[in-house]
Amino acid sequence: MSHIIQQNVEQPNKDEWIFDLANVVTDIKKLYRCLDLDPNVISLPMLQARKQFPLRVPMAFINRMKKGDSQDPLLLQVLCDEQELINVPGFSKDPLDEQHNDVPGLLHKYHNRALLMTKTACAINCRYCFRRHFPYHDNQGNKKNISAALAYIADHRELDEIILSGGDPLMAKDHEMALLIAELEKIQHIKRLRIHSRLAVVIPNRITSELCRLFAKTRLQIVLVTHINHPNEIDDDVTNAVKSLKNSNVTVLNQSVLLKNINDNADVLAELSNKLFSIGILPYYIHLLDKVQGAAHFLIDDDMARQIMQQLAKKVSGYLVPKLAREVGGEESKRVLAIND
Repeated sequence: MSHIIQQNVEQPNKDEWIFDLANVVTDIKKLYRCLDLDPNVISLPMLQARKQFPLRVPMAFINRMKKGDSQDPLLLQVLCDEQELINVPGFSKDPLDEQHNDVPGLLHKYHNRALLMTKTACAINCRYCFRRHFPYHDNQGNKKNISAALAYIADHRELDEIILSGGDPLMAKDHEMALLIAELEKIQHIKRLRIHSRLAVVIPNRITSELCRLFAKTRLQIVLVTHINHPNEIDDDVTNAVKSLKNSNVTVLNQSVLLKNINDNADVLAELSNKLFSIGILPYYIHLLDKVQGAAHFLIDDDMARQIMQQLAKKVSGYLVPKLAREVGGEESKRVLAIND
C-alpha cells in the first residue's frame, strides 16, 4: 500500500546530521561488536583491505543491519573483504576514464550536462565504489576550482543540467549549498540541478528544513537521485526525509548497483522497487558494476543480469523496472541494455 505524502513532516534541525556524521565506525572489530559478531574471525587480509580503502559507516546505517548476521546485505556493502586485494584482469583504478579532466572537479562527459564535484568525502565508504581510487586531492571543491568550473559552465551554452557528485555533494552544509545554487541560478541556460547522494539515505537527517526551503525557492528544477541497493535500507527516517523533499517540489529518483549476494535476486529487486515507489521514489537505473579494482567479487555478468531483470519485469509494473545500464568511459551516454536480447 502506498504511503500518503503528508504536508507536515517533522524535519531535523540543522545540527542533527552533523552529529550523525561524526557518529561513525571506522574499525572492523568495533563494527563486528556492534552487530554481535565474533571479531576473532576477522582476517589479516581484511585489515589490509581496510588500509587500501578505509572502512567508514555511520551508526545510523549500522542500526538497520541485522545483528548476528554476517551475510546481512547492508553489512556486505561496507565490510572490507580479502578479495579486494586480488588484482583482477579487466578491472582498473579508473574504469570510467574520469581521471584526466581539463577543469579540476568538473567532468563534461555528456552533451547537455556536466558533473561538478563539490565535495570529495562521503558519509559511507561503499566497497564497490567506482571512485575508490579517484585522485580527489587534484579535484578539491575549493573556491578556485569551483570558480573555474562555473566559468566553464557559463561558456558552454549547450549545458542545461548540472549534476552534483563527489564524494557526496550533500556533505556540503546548507549555507554552502545555498551559495552554489545562487551562482548556478545566474547562468540562464542552466535549467536543472541534479544531486546524486547516498547521504540522504545513510543519514536521512541530512534533509533539513533549511535545505528543503532552499530547494523549494530556487528557479532550478531539483532532481535528487538517491542510491539505495536493498529494501532494508529504507526505514521511517528515510521515508520522512523523502516526504520532505517531495513537499519541496523535488523530483526523487533512485539508482542501484547490481551486486552479487546483495540484490542479485528478482524478489529482492521487486521488493525494493515497490518500497521505493511507496515512499515517493521512482526506480531509475540499476547499474552493472563498474569494473574498478577491488570490487570484482561483486560482479554479476551481463547474461545473469538480463535474466534477473526479465524475472523482475514479470513481478512489478513496467514503471517500476529500472533501466539496466552500463557506463562506458568516452561514450556520449550511458549504455542501456535490452533485457530481452
